[in-house]
Amino acid sequence: MYTQAQMGGRRFGTVNWRGLYTLCAREIRRFLAVWTQTVMAPLVTAGLFLLIFSIAIGPRRGDVMGVDFTSFIAPGILMMTVIQNAFANTSSSIVIGKVQGNIVDTLMPPLSPAELVIGYMAGSVARGLLVALTIGLGLLLFLGIVPQHPVWALTFVLLGAAFLGGLGMVAGIYANKFDQMAAITNFIVTPLAFLSGTFYSVQALPPGLREFTYFNPVFYLIDGVRYGVIGVSDSNPWLGLAVALGATLAVAAVAWRMFATGYRLKA
Repeated sequence: MYTQAQMGGRRFGTVNWRGLYTLCAREIRRFLAVWTQTVMAPLVTAGLFLLIFSIAIGPRRGDVMGVDFTSFIAPGILMMTVIQNAFANTSSSIVIGKVQGNIVDTLMPPLSPAELVIGYMAGSVARGLLVALTIGLGLLLFLGIVPQHPVWALTFVLLGAAFLGGLGMVAGIYANKFDQMAAITNFIVTPLAFLSGTFYSVQALPPGLREFTYFNPVFYLIDGVRYGVIGVSDSNPWLGLAVALGATLAVAAVAWRMFATGYRLKA
C-alpha cells in the first residue's frame, strides 16, 4: 500500500517554505541582474519628469495646497514610478515565461496557487520598494524633501507595489503575446497612473471628472504617498488605506483564481 506522500502528495506541510523562498529569490534576482534598467532607469526618468515640469510650469504655477509645485508633484512621480515598475515586474516575468515556453518550470513544482501569488508579488514589492528608496534619497539630497509621515509613505508604497504586482500577474496571465501586454499597459495602466492626481490636485478638476477620479484606486495610492511625504492630501489617508488594501486583496484573489484553474496557463 502506498501512502499519499509516496504517490506524490504534498510533503511540505501547509506551506512549501523552500519553494516559496526559491520563487521569491528568483523574482528578486531577476530584476537585480539588470539593475541599470530596473533601478537606475526609473531614477533618471523620475528626475527628468521633475526637471521638465519644474522648468516649464513650476515658476508660473505657484503653490498647490500650500506647498510649492515641485514639492507637490515629487511624491506623485515617486509613486507613479513605483507602480509602473511593480506592474512590469510580474507581467513581464509571466509573459516571457509563456512566450518562451518555460512557464511550465514555475507551474510544475509543488507550489500552491497562493504561494505562486505571494512569490511573484514579493518580486514586485521588492522592486517597488527599492525604486522608492532610490528616488526618495534623490528627493532628500536634491530637493531637501524629508517625509512628514514616513510610516504612511512606506505603507502606501508597499500597498501600491503589491496592488500593481497583482494586476501585473492578472495581465501577464491573460496576455499571450507581447503586443497584448503592451496594449494593457498603454490603455489601462498608463491612464490609471496619469489620471490620478500625479501632477495636479483633484480639487482643480471639474465635478464630473473629479468624481470619476475617486473611483481610481491609483489616486488613493498617490494621494497617500503625498500625505506621507509632504503632509497634504486630497482625501482622508484612512479611506485611501482601506481602498488600497481592498484593491490589493481583490487583484490577488483574481490572480489566485487564475493560477488555481490554469486559465491561459495550461492546455
